Amino acid sequence: MSLSAASTEVIRATLPAVGAAIEDITTLFYRKLFAAHPELLRDLFNRGNQKQGEQQKALAGSIAAFATLQIGPDADRSEEILSRIAHKHATLGITADQYEIVHKYLFEAIVEVLGDAVTPEVGAAWDEVYWKMATMLIKIESDLYAEAGVAAGKVWRTVAVSRRVLQSAETVSFVLTSTDGEALPSYRPGQYISVSVPLPDGANQIRQYSLVGTPSATEWQISVKAVPGSVADDGTEIPAGEVSNFLYHNVFEGDTLSVSHPFGDLVLGEDQSPVLLVSAGIGCTPMIGMLNHLADTDDRRRVSVLHADRSPAQHAHRAELSDLVERLPSAVMHRWYEDLGAREPAGTTYTGRADLSTVEIEDGTKVYLCGPMPFMLSVRESLLERDVPASSIHYEVFGPDSWAAAR
Repeated sequence: MSLSAASTEVIRATLPAVGAAIEDITTLFYRKLFAAHPELLRDLFNRGNQKQGEQQKALAGSIAAFATLQIGPDADRSEEILSRIAHKHATLGITADQYEIVHKYLFEAIVEVLGDAVTPEVGAAWDEVYWKMATMLIKIESDLYAEAGVAAGKVWRTVAVSRRVLQSAETVSFVLTSTDGEALPSYRPGQYISVSVPLPDGANQIRQYSLVGTPSATEWQISVKAVPGSVADDGTEIPAGEVSNFLYHNVFEGDTLSVSHPFGDLVLGEDQSPVLLVSAGIGCTPMIGMLNHLADTDDRRRVSVLHADRSPAQHAHRAELSDLVERLPSAVMHRWYEDLGAREPAGTTYTGRADLSTVEIEDGTKVYLCGPMPFMLSVRESLLERDVPASSIHYEVFGPDSWAAAR
């Protein structure tokens, strides 16, 4: 359903002003929301991302991108933007009634920031945009819950940690099994689960982790990288990873975890198109899941694997990645390390940052990306310069999604 003609014209006229103020609006929105519902910051939203302002920027970018599509020729691309958000919402157990709460505080923030500029006509037009976006998300999320065979929002289960495996000095894998003897839900290669962790201060913080093993009804496997606090080049404080550090230091064999049903729209295509898997750091995890599936099903399609990391010692799943590529008859791998230590570059292992300029990319290749957002945007730009269609580039990001605002 398209926006009404009247609302389309109002949005077209006011989008520049709203877009310029959208980060102020979303920042105030979250402040109002958490003041009224502190439990949402404690038990649902990522406190680290809120502190850095990343979630505010991502929400602003999503709203602006959605509104822009509604007044242009590409309105049918709206679901492409919303699909990733909906999958994330599904792993959090978001339900339709929560969109009413968001609406209340978002529009209070819009009125407070824009003041008299929010005439009844302007308010009605942006209200229509919001509810179109919300209705589409609710529909996608409802379909996801139905496909999963669960009631809306009822996505959580308890699993046991059967094994803990060190993947690098800072990354550990957890093998998870059912606690009640029932089969674990199926998932598609590349999907992820949410993990809810009770922290010492009483909060229950939630994070997402890719399923890295072969799809199985008896066990799941996730990998978790400990993230120390740091300071960015511009002096911005980057908080330590609350959940990842807790899991790394405190969870062992015999413990239990609260996890969600698997979701995620970065999934390996079932056709025989050539595949290019590009990752950096712990972004290798969905790629490991895809490669395990390809190897176990004796898939014959052409596969190119590109990975960038700080050093071989910090490369999680390094040996497993090599083994999986060797098991695939038509697979090639390229690896870049910022620091090779005493080792010398050899074969398809290079020093420095990833460079796609000399990598062969066949026509019809489907690209899957995962890693830090600056890395993925840089790779996307390189791919577009190589005439890879934007529609063939798929990505996953475990954090605020600023991709929509950047493209």
